[in-house]
Amino acid sequence: MNLANVKLVVTDMDGTLLNSNHEVSDKFLSLFKKLKSHGVLFVAASGRALYSIEEKLYAIKDDIIIVAENGGLVIKDNEIVSSVAIENKNVFLIDDILKTLPNANALYCTKNAAYTSSTSEPLLKLLSEYYNNYQIVESVHDVTDPIYKIAIYHEISSEKYVYPKVQHLESDFKVKVSANHWVDISENDANKGHAIQLLQKLLQITPEETMVFGDYNNDIEMLQSAYFSYAMENAHPFVKETARFLTKNNDSLGVESVLEELIKAKEVNIHS
Repeated sequence: MNLANVKLVVTDMDGTLLNSNHEVSDKFLSLFKKLKSHGVLFVAASGRALYSIEEKLYAIKDDIIIVAENGGLVIKDNEIVSSVAIENKNVFLIDDILKTLPNANALYCTKNAAYTSSTSEPLLKLLSEYYNNYQIVESVHDVTDPIYKIAIYHEISSEKYVYPKVQHLESDFKVKVSANHWVDISENDANKGHAIQLLQKLLQITPEETMVFGDYNNDIEMLQSAYFSYAMENAHPFVKETARFLTKNNDSLGVESVLEELIKAKEVNIHS
């Protein structure tokens, strides 16, 4: 496959494009301008909320496509391309299950805010980074906006203590370990892979013309949607098994190093 043919670059945010301080590098912003000059489209695909992604990529937010809430929302040119919220009956069903799990702290994610009834101090501290538009509610019944994702936080490990208790829901929902402390539940079509495939169809771009970067299990479907699929060095073992290629970790500019190769391939192609 020819790297110079890539037309679409998709990257996860935390653990991938962002460093351990949740920052985007100046180098990436410089490379983004070059990608844009070569006609390459860029997608930020994250479990984060729309407003959180826009805040992190504020300098370029009007020039990118955003896949938020693990694929629940797809925004292009400031318009909603796809919206897959959890049906109300399913929200209440999942909520009833979570109430039976000790130390499982539920966060209900909507387009413009996140809601929780948890009093977990570590969770509330994290929300200022990931979901700064959060509100404390008595119960999920107080949330009136469509819920795109239910994120479950465990102070030690959601993969170890929460996922095994909700794994049985995988027959009806997307259940993803999205980080050490988080498990995300959404409708089946609300996943990053489905969002990327929708965009590929809309933009008439093939998997062979698509480059994807990811580090955790909620990235697996979108990695499977691209030939140029890259796992970060810091990625979950399942992600490394899925991806075709490996790059450096998120603190060593792993995404940027591959984008430099892509730009060089584009420039060589122009001059050849």
